[in-house]
Amino acid sequence: MTAHILLTSRLIKLFANITKVLSYGFHALLPNKRFTLPERSGALLKGKDRPIPRIIWQTNYTNKATLPVYLNYLFNRIISPTFEYRFMITEARADFIKANYSPEIFEAYSRLQIGAAQADFWRLLVLQKHGGVYLDIDAHAVWPLGHIIKPEHEELYIIRQHNELTNYFIASKPDNPNLARLIEQVLTNIQENKINGVYDMTGPGVFNQVLDYQKVPTTFYRTTCNQGSFTNEHFQYIDKPQGKWTKEQHKVDVVRKGPPES
Repeated sequence: MTAHILLTSRLIKLFANITKVLSYGFHALLPNKRFTLPERSGALLKGKDRPIPRIIWQTNYTNKATLPVYLNYLFNRIISPTFEYRFMITEARADFIKANYSPEIFEAYSRLQIGAAQADFWRLLVLQKHGGVYLDIDAHAVWPLGHIIKPEHEELYIIRQHNELTNYFIASKPDNPNLARLIEQVLTNIQENKINGVYDMTGPGVFNQVLDYQKVPTTFYRTTCNQGSFTNEHFQYIDKPQGKWTKEQHKVDVVRKGPPES
């Protein structure tokens, strides 16, 4: 089965790369054309209830997407038809956290000045509240999520080479003790503000610090979920002058010093 998934993954990447190349011509002809990502969209097919709810969560600084980002969204909907879809922009993330979590957590979240760091924290909080599967905006499954995530799974994490955990894919039930530990560590990192860089402050570095990959359910990224096949930095940040977080963190502190702005 793994060989079949790997072959499928390569074919998806080939197809996606072709659409990505063609998208340069599309946006050269229609530079201002954008497609709207829905805030919520129901499952295309009915699936049985499981500990990990059949929900795909995504976030971005805007719901107005270029063609490659929108194709990435459509592909995830098609390959995992038993999952509903939920999406939040920057403002909706803050509203969700303020409504569902303590003032302490909201204050810490509000001190984050880089969108990627905010998204890192939010994904843990939204999964802890509702459960489901988080995917980065440029990530896509390579096999139906209903088959990747087994009925017995209560959580599932991706590992890359050298058994490194990452956070562009996270599957979890609500009220997960491991997510609670990750949330607590991110909260501490923000409050202490002693770490430079998004990766270790709020991102995969926290996962590798808190979780032992040998003690949590994991799946290899090549047979689960890839990034950047349909889209790239140009198409993702075409309407964001600050650019990707890897550039922005060299210009802006990840955490605002002092109390959050009102």
